[in-house]
Amino acid sequence: MNFIEIKNVNKAFVNHQALSDINLEIPEGKIFGLLGPNGAGKTTLIRIINNITLPDSGHVIFNGHPLQSSHIQHIGYLPEERGLYKKMKTGEQAMYFAQLKGLSKNDAYKKLKYWFQKFEIETWWNKKVEELSKGMQQKVQFIVTILHEPKLLIFDEPFSGFDPINVNLLKNEILSLKEKGHTIIFSTHNMASVEELCDNIALINKSKKVLDGNVQEIKEKYKSNEFEIHFKGNFDKFSASITTEYEIKELSKNNGNTICRVKLLNNTSTNQLLSSMLQYGQIIGLNEVMPSINDIFIKVVEDINKKV
Repeated sequence: MNFIEIKNVNKAFVNHQALSDINLEIPEGKIFGLLGPNGAGKTTLIRIINNITLPDSGHVIFNGHPLQSSHIQHIGYLPEERGLYKKMKTGEQAMYFAQLKGLSKNDAYKKLKYWFQKFEIETWWNKKVEELSKGMQQKVQFIVTILHEPKLLIFDEPFSGFDPINVNLLKNEILSLKEKGHTIIFSTHNMASVEELCDNIALINKSKKVLDGNVQEIKEKYKSNEFEIHFKGNFDKFSASITTEYEIKELSKNNGNTICRVKLLNNTSTNQLLSSMLQYGQIIGLNEVMPSINDIFIKVVEDINKKV
């Protein structure tokens, strides 16, 4: 079941087309990566889902119903540009935002105390926001975003400015939220995080959707039929025997062993590759080389730009 459906959404500003006929399906209870270069239209789409701005045409379906202002109570949004008031005390401000999201004063206080302790920032409750480090401020805003347990969570560059320990902390919390059934939209330039967290992705480039689907299915689609092989034997003889079946992409040798990357050509099978190599030595290991989301991202964008 899809929790969010984007149907034929278009949005233009003065002399700029931000979104062009965007169609997306965001599955319920999954982490959906929204990717694209700067200026691609990601933030505009996020603002439309948040009802901050309206599309020029098209519409958004939220949990089976046309998106309405009342749905905002069921959305938690962590924007890339943080929005805390520098002069307010941290705890006071967190209480204010929690009550804006519909929590009672008592419930807000109990939940905030739990999260402040969990994130080890309880000693900052009575300090002004401007006294906190950037990482501490981001922790506070993350807590405020998830505190009312919204059905939909939108994180725009949530790891920006965090050290590796705190990045890992937030990753674990995001995965825990997914396990509890929350639907999550995750926008980032950190492709390693996309690989770790996302079930599905969409890539937007110059206002248009150019790729979407399940992460593993996309990686299968873009794989290049290459294999990394650890070989012990006379690799030079194998290399000399190659005609049109294989192409050696990378090669290194260490203590008589060879590590190489071989691309299969002309519908050559892995069994044929193994049979050919075993004539000259022993295969210690063989792994299919799968493209990273970062590799796919770059390839798709570059291919599109070449056509323009």
